[in-house]
Amino acid sequence: MAADELGFVPVLMYHQIVPEPQGVYDRNPDDFRAELERLAREEYVPVTAAEYSTGAMDLPAGTHPVVLTFDDSTDSQLRLGVDGEPADDCAVGILRDVAARHEGFRPVATFFVNGDPFPATGGRKALAWLHENGFEIGNHTLNHAKLSALPAAGVQREIAANQKAIADDVPGARVLSMGLPFGIQPDPARLALAGSHAGVSYRHRGAYLVGANPAPSPYAASFDPVGVPRIRSAGPDAEDAEFGSSRWLDKLADGTVPRYTSDGDPDRISFPEGGRAEVAGEHRERARPY
Repeated sequence: MAADELGFVPVLMYHQIVPEPQGVYDRNPDDFRAELERLAREEYVPVTAAEYSTGAMDLPAGTHPVVLTFDDSTDSQLRLGVDGEPADDCAVGILRDVAARHEGFRPVATFFVNGDPFPATGGRKALAWLHENGFEIGNHTLNHAKLSALPAAGVQREIAANQKAIADDVPGARVLSMGLPFGIQPDPARLALAGSHAGVSYRHRGAYLVGANPAPSPYAASFDPVGVPRIRSAGPDAEDAEFGSSRWLDKLADGTVPRYTSDGDPDRISFPEGGRAEVAGEHRERARPY
């Protein structure tokens, strides 16, 4: 596990990466590439949602984690060519290209998938490729369900059925992260983390919202796995830009909002002098002031 200064982590949310965006959740490939280039320049290192939520972030000293998440398992995110490699203009292709140009910028991300993912490639082939290449496969319910509208049994059916579909396609995959469709929690919210249906159980280490602010350190007392905030990827002049990635990355860069910075020691949790109370109780034994 990595150590940190109990700052905040940007968990960025993407949907379609298309030449002509049709809504606020879409970005064009050039803007997506530019955002990744910015992250690389500012010494961010991509980690998966599971690595973040479990604190398994062993990063070089002075670098910052960023979580790249993709909802809805669309072809614009991953499309494999006849050679079995991602198309240059899909999100994974762009991410891998940027990573190849910036040493230490890991080409990893978390994909919150629904039933029948990545139709142009085929779910089994696409999910197997993601798993084999270090990407995380997360649960986004089988039918992109509005979980607050379902009874407890229906919530568990939607999540467990998708868990089974993923396991059938990729037997070795561990599904540890849940992307909440529409950012809406079930009632009770804990059903997003654990439950079962028809003999299939699921247990997630984090359930992710469609939020509007950075996420706390996974070692912080304020970390709540039942509802981890995310930031919509957006340019500085986009609709609701003050809640989008460009503005938040500005605030993290200039120190308006403190950002999680690794001290390079995987066995220690660093915190500001006098800030011990900010560290969650289960992590205080490894916590040291700096």
